Amino acid sequence: QVQLVESGGGLVQPGGSLRLSCAASGSSFSIYTMGWYRQAPGKQRELVAFITSAGTTNYASSVKGRFTISRDNAKNTVYLQMNSLKPEDTAVFYCNARLPPRQYWGQGTQVTVSS
Repeated sequence: QVQLVESGGGLVQPGGSLRLSCAASGSSFSIYTMGWYRQAPGKQRELVAFITSAGTTNYASSVKGRFTISRDNAKNTVYLQMNSLKPEDTAVFYCNARLPPRQYWGQGTQVTVSS
């Protein structure tokens, strides 16, 4: 069992930056693929980025070059550094831990990009 707690969301102006954190409890954090998803109002949840246990990363085309996912296995934490934020990045961001067939979700953190 893995519990995930996100933090770091908030209100930011267009062009600004935020760093999201996701702290995981439970064992074997390092073997999980960790991901960030987001869901905007009226839209489906979509993958933003993921990082494998080996450190391989992958990004949605809409955030590539602006967002960076990283993990600190010693702290059981995954991060999402978000730069050059746009109003269309406004969404609830969710942390995900995946080790098939198991999958766990955090409760989400709101990110609002607005002037």
